[in-house]
Amino acid sequence: MFTINIYLRFALIALGILGGIGLWIAYGFWYGFPFLLVGLFLLAGYLLLGTLVSSSMLLSKAQFDEAEKRLALTFFPNLLLMGYKGVYYMTKGVIAVQRKDLSTGEKWLRRALEVGLPSDNERGAVLLQLTMIAASKNHRQLAQTHFNELKKLNITEPMLKEQIKDLEKQLKLLSQVSNPSMIGLMQRGGSKRRMPRIR
Repeated sequence: MFTINIYLRFALIALGILGGIGLWIAYGFWYGFPFLLVGLFLLAGYLLLGTLVSSSMLLSKAQFDEAEKRLALTFFPNLLLMGYKGVYYMTKGVIAVQRKDLSTGEKWLRRALEVGLPSDNERGAVLLQLTMIAASKNHRQLAQTHFNELKKLNITEPMLKEQIKDLEKQLKLLSQVSNPSMIGLMQRGGSKRRMPRIR
């Protein structure tokens, strides 16, 4: 997906709006209008979508520090389009989980589900993470509850489908032992897990 470098976008927003106002004052409205229109269009795109597309692209490449810095440039998450707010919190949660901060990750992932996500693929990715977090804490019933919700979704991402199958096998094995631990599963699965593609 084509994206404009965020710093270039900021520069173009400032140039368009300030340049448009300057031309408007100096020569009249119609001289400044095209610049204003471009600046406002870029500003609207930033406010509605934030830096989520480029952040998820960095995250899919396991560039966690870069993804976190890029996500921090979404200064107004409450203004994001419905569904994209959830992706914002989902991204924060995935980064926290990858850094083994499970409590923080769980908080943001739950928040993502609360505010809503654009498709079953995103909801599935969140529930997959929550299932693994619950299982790593030996909360079997909660893990199974999350997994049951996950199985109801219409998942279309092939990689996510494979991860769900792997997780189902792990949960079946865990149900047969008395003191399971999912930490090994999370370490093995974490490096391969990707953010669903944002459309």
